[in-house]
Amino acid sequence: MVFYFSGTGNSQLAAKQIAAELSDEMVSINHCLKKGEKKTFRSERPLVFVAPIYAWRIPKVVAQWICATRFEGNQNAYFVLTRGGGTQGNAAAYAAKLCAETGLIYQGLASVQMPENYIALSAAPSESECASIIARAKPVFSKLASQIGQGKPFPKIPVSLVGRFISGPFNPLYYRLYIKDKGFTVSDACVSCGKCAKRCPLNNIDMAEGRPVWKGNCTHCMACICGCPTEAIEYKSISKGKRRYDIMKE
Repeated sequence: MVFYFSGTGNSQLAAKQIAAELSDEMVSINHCLKKGEKKTFRSERPLVFVAPIYAWRIPKVVAQWICATRFEGNQNAYFVLTRGGGTQGNAAAYAAKLCAETGLIYQGLASVQMPENYIALSAAPSESECASIIARAKPVFSKLASQIGQGKPFPKIPVSLVGRFISGPFNPLYYRLYIKDKGFTVSDACVSCGKCAKRCPLNNIDMAEGRPVWKGNCTHCMACICGCPTEAIEYKSISKGKRRYDIMKE
C-alpha cells in the first residue's frame, strides 16, 4: 500500500508511479488529515510512505499521522522522499526511529530530486527545467519500485556531520522560527473560489467574507499559494514575482 502526502504534486506523482508499477493501492494522507479520522489499514504488501523532505526529515504532520494510525498485515516500511535540491541530511535515522516507535519494520529511505516548490524560500524552476527534472526522476522511481517489489531494503547512504546537525538540533529550531502562516497575505486578485481552503491538508484556512484566513496551524506545504488560480496569495515579499509550481491532481 502506497501512502502519500503532497502539497503541489511532486510526491503525488512519485506515489502514483510507484503504485502503478507495483499494481498497488494509493492512499492520500492529505485526505486522511482533512477528515481527522483515526483509521486502520491492512496490507499484505509492504507499506510505502511518499512525502517531501521538510527541514531534512519526514514532515512532522506525516510522522504524527503514522504514529496515530494502525497498520495491520505487512509491517515492512519503505520511505521515498522528494526534495527540491540539496540533501536528505539524516532523515533516514529519524524514519528508522519512527518505525521503532510504531512497530513497523524499517526497510530504508531514498530521496529523489523533483522541481523546487518551496517558494516561501526558493524559486521554482522554469517549465522546461521542471519537465527535465521530472524526466530524470521517473527512472529512479522505477528502480525504487523494483527494489520494493523484490523485498530489498534501500541501501544506506553515508551521512556527514552537517547532515546530522541539520536533521538533528536544527530541525526543531527551523520549525520554531520559520514554519508559520503569519506571512501569508491575499491581494484583491482573490476571486473567492475557496480552492486554498479546500486544498489545505490541515484545515488551517477558513473563508471569511470571501477571503482566506489562516488559523496558525501551518506546515508550509505550499498547497494554498501554489494552487491559487489567480496567484492572489503571497508569502511576505519573498514570493512576489516568483513562478508558482503546482502539478497536484485533486
